[in-house]
Amino acid sequence: MSSPDLGAEHVRRYRDRVFGERARLQHALGETAEWQRKTLTDLLEFNAGTEFGRKFGFAAIRTLDDYRRAVPVHDYAGLEPWIERMAAGERNVLTADDPVVYFTTSGSTGAHKKVPVTPRFMHTTFFPFFYAAWAPMVEHHPDVLAHPDAVLNLKHDPLPVPARTADGRPHLGASQVDFGAAFGEPLSAEPGSAAGWATLPVDVAADDHLEKAYLRLRLAVEADIRCVIGINPAAVAALPHQLTLWWPRILREVHDGTVGGQPVLPPNPERAAELAALARTFDPIRPAHVWPRLRVLFCWTGGVAALYLPRLREEFGVGVEVLPAPVAASEGPVGVTLDRHPAAASLVATAALYEFAPADEPIEPDVPTLRPDELEPDGEYQVIFSHVGGLYRYTTGDVVHVIDTLGGAPRIAYAGRATASDAAGERLRESHVVRALGTALDQTGLAVRNVSCRVAGTTPGYEFAVAPTARWSPAEVDRVTQRLDTALRTDAPGYHRARARGALATPRLRLVPATAFQRDWHARVAAGTRPAQVKDRLFRQNDTDWNRLVDPSTPKEGTP
Repeated sequence: MSSPDLGAEHVRRYRDRVFGERARLQHALGETAEWQRKTLTDLLEFNAGTEFGRKFGFAAIRTLDDYRRAVPVHDYAGLEPWIERMAAGERNVLTADDPVVYFTTSGSTGAHKKVPVTPRFMHTTFFPFFYAAWAPMVEHHPDVLAHPDAVLNLKHDPLPVPARTADGRPHLGASQVDFGAAFGEPLSAEPGSAAGWATLPVDVAADDHLEKAYLRLRLAVEADIRCVIGINPAAVAALPHQLTLWWPRILREVHDGTVGGQPVLPPNPERAAELAALARTFDPIRPAHVWPRLRVLFCWTGGVAALYLPRLREEFGVGVEVLPAPVAASEGPVGVTLDRHPAAASLVATAALYEFAPADEPIEPDVPTLRPDELEPDGEYQVIFSHVGGLYRYTTGDVVHVIDTLGGAPRIAYAGRATASDAAGERLRESHVVRALGTALDQTGLAVRNVSCRVAGTTPGYEFAVAPTARWSPAEVDRVTQRLDTALRTDAPGYHRARARGALATPRLRLVPATAFQRDWHARVAAGTRPAQVKDRLFRQNDTDWNRLVDPSTPKEGTP
């Protein structure tokens, strides 16, 4: 199923916007302190007359220190009563302008947050980093814009009938919003969002996410894909597995010209024969075989994904480049990669006011914070941001690692969640475990498809579920376990003390099938969670989650 070529004028205007926003952000890096002052002044002046602004004395605040003294640090729960009043129809609560939509994102309890999205937020905070994020891909892989069907965008998921708040505003994922219609940004459509499969040609239930994924993949195998956009790397990792899982159905439908069993396209027996021949030559079939001119992946590269992306990239082709998606949450941006660095994102100094707290510091309303210029290279920090969209001194619970500085501003990478696993005083964060696993794998020359862990045993100890890329011998399992334990002792003082006094047992490694994490991902999507929200889980204390991953007798993944 093909789409008409994008007009040359549209591509030119899009490139100009993308490169223009990047140039403005690059220039702002040398003026980070000044832009932070401007951002604070703007959000205070714009929202001084709101109920929140009056309560916390925005009109009297002049400096960052004033702001710190006046406004406590909040998580979502702290702002939720204010947001719910807005969603019920009250105006001028957190923001001077009214939300147009509410982004949805899963909180730590599993409940769906409502993130207010106002016009001022979109034009001041969101769009500058959003456009700039595509610059490295557009600059170095210009063929991704040559034709809509050149990009398979796994996150694009338009929703014809979104849920709504009590006052009638759409409540949906950021990847489901038409920014052109909602905010008057005709250039804001992401690469791949005009592909022939962006709007599916057959009816499918809005919550049947696996069937929608199948239908897009079935259509995409007839296209010349150059780029896969996932944002969430777990969705990218699922794609090779899906090709194998759905291959017989794909071949049959390509041959017959059906889509979801409906006659939609001309039969294509030639392409079906090509695909069948590939499967006879390559076992298993991989994206690199189906799309030999695929050149770039776009997704997050930090956290657990840093362990498996190097090998995953090989399944998409020799020389395929992985460009990092922004360090951002639905609530707002933190960093965006402006060049081809595999991980480092420059602070978006124009978008929000940023404060930071050491990663191991408990976040209290009056937690001491640091400015961007006070961060140390190799340090890890929790991010606290404030922006004109109504989130004030807001903590998402994410931790960033400072890689270096560029143009006077820190460059950061996502390091994991701040929540610590703490059975015996060890206080392990995700970044501790990812670094230790990376060290152990580097020292043994082994690789993984994914990994999770939990605390188990009478004397508690960490049990790791590891999906290796190739078979490991018992001796290799022992070597990885020993090096993992040593690396954790070195990197996490609490873990070292707990192990030294016998409060934590030696870690244990449990090998699981290569497809275990993909089967788990499919099961979670089949249960109704949108693919964009089914992310890697390093710590798994829930027995159901753990057993679904490690027990081969648990029900298999859902399939279309």
